[in-house]
Amino acid sequence: MASLIQFILIFVVLTNLTLLGSSRRSSCIRLVAAQGILLGLLPLVLPEEGLTTSALVLALASIVLKGVVFPRLLLRAERTAGVKREFQPIIGYSASILLGILFLAFSMWLGTRLELPLPLRSLIGAKLAVPVSLFSILIGLLLIISRNKALTQVLGYLVMENGIYIFGVSLVREQPWLVETGILLDIFVAVFVMGIAIFHISREFDHMDVDQLTVLKD
Repeated sequence: MASLIQFILIFVVLTNLTLLGSSRRSSCIRLVAAQGILLGLLPLVLPEEGLTTSALVLALASIVLKGVVFPRLLLRAERTAGVKREFQPIIGYSASILLGILFLAFSMWLGTRLELPLPLRSLIGAKLAVPVSLFSILIGLLLIISRNKALTQVLGYLVMENGIYIFGVSLVREQPWLVETGILLDIFVAVFVMGIAIFHISREFDHMDVDQLTVLKD
């Protein structure tokens, strides 16, 4: 189980770095979907959890929402907008990858300063949970502030939520599973609303550059 946890967390790190360097939004959506599917398995492979009903419900909800529902909504919004790439981001792709590497180093350093719960200290994969969760949150914030397109910013929001999900599921042992399920529901509502907003923005203005909306006047 430890090796599977480690694989999932390393996959999240690699896909986060790939998101920073990719301009093709459809590929980015599929990468975030793959993250959601693998992270959905996390509650099932954690120590002292096993195949409990609450773990199964959370895993199924995460896989269905993050791996199927959200990507389909975002791919539909992309087809409606008719723009396949992110052109001229606020922070360039090379600079974004460099920042991502710095964020990874900072997250790894900060992870060594935090003490894991006793049941998780002996697992190599679990030791990566703190830095990977912090890294995902930082990458999500970077995508939100460094990209012009609303669709890419929604992806950043999902990546940031994945980081919160990793931290909550892996480390907060006393947190009820109902809270995690409630978080997924909140994310579903947020992405659904953003999908509708993206559709109307692209229909009215023929673009999704949120920075251009600041010039609108009454």
